[in-house]
Amino acid sequence: MKTPICRFDTLEAVAAWYAIDDRVMGGVSASRMVLDPKGHAVFSGSLSLVNNGGFASVRSPVMASGGAGGSACLLTVRGDGKRYKFSIRTGPEFDGISYQAALQPPAGEWTVIRLAAADFVPTWRGRVVDHLPPLDLSCAAQIGLLIADRQLGPFKLDLRAIELVV
Repeated sequence: MKTPICRFDTLEAVAAWYAIDDRVMGGVSASRMVLDPKGHAVFSGSLSLVNNGGFASVRSPVMASGGAGGSACLLTVRGDGKRYKFSIRTGPEFDGISYQAALQPPAGEWTVIRLAAADFVPTWRGRVVDHLPPLDLSCAAQIGLLIADRQLGPFKLDLRAIELVV
């Protein structure tokens, strides 16, 4: 059974998403999440290493929780050939632990990416943190998207839905 976490078909669906880019530490990368008139969200921007930067991200509180655990997240996306990370935070903190899983959807075609709970690695500011429990998907408080890894220049990831497999 699938439970929607976010369907990106209305302006309200993208309204809660906000950017957190390397500008918080003096960088110049920039990103945004907007609604495309064709009925999907677009995470886009430009990545730069200027001033020791190198990441761009968007984040949103989880509006609806499945409450019943879950084994995986399904992301319906159309990529640009670049690597992204999907992140889940289990607390409301701005700078707390983030469980991250990598994805690299094919360029120019819609696809469904399955990220099992076991695929998520606990991190803090991009560094792996050992000795933490595995991700419990029912505890998701915030979700996000991130691009980094020296993938300079413009990027664009289209999204139709994020769902929880329960």
